[in-house]
Amino acid sequence: MPVSPPVCDFGASWHDFVLPGTDGKNYRLAYVAGPCGTLVMFICNHCPYVQSIIDRIVRDAREMQAAGIGVVAISANNVADYPQDGHDQMRVEARRQGFTFPYLYDESQAVARAYGAECTPDFFGYNADGRLQYRGRFDASTRTAGPAKSRRELLEAMLQIAATGHGPENQVPSMGCSIKWKTA
Repeated sequence: MPVSPPVCDFGASWHDFVLPGTDGKNYRLAYVAGPCGTLVMFICNHCPYVQSIIDRIVRDAREMQAAGIGVVAISANNVADYPQDGHDQMRVEARRQGFTFPYLYDESQAVARAYGAECTPDFFGYNADGRLQYRGRFDASTRTAGPAKSRRELLEAMLQIAATGHGPENQVPSMGCSIKWKTA
């Protein structure tokens, strides 16, 4: 059953982190933040919603990075139940897809909880001041990729944030698989 996160809480602050990347380095938020804005996305390897658009995510991330927007992906799923989302498998996925952004592993799930992430994919678009301006969908895709000419909603929003510091007022929530939380 798909999960859809709440609408954007405009102006909410981002949350610092130190997480290991698939390249063996540890990353802080300050290291991945861009001068014109930052996209923090929660994804995972096994989710069909993510897999249907992963090539588009990689394509649009390149455009965002060229516009001064920092991009980072975080996986927070419980790998005891979903081993395909483990750190070694993340490394293979990042290499296979040609990620130009860090792919980080949130083993404790503390970062996902701090952000309020609910599904994969879940996109958090921040302005240069670290204030939330976008929490919407990537495009009209669902479990299957939408039409190739789908409106690039996330890219448009992030470019608007980079140019003005403000995201679009009207946003369609993302939809995807629930974050696979560890049991207490």
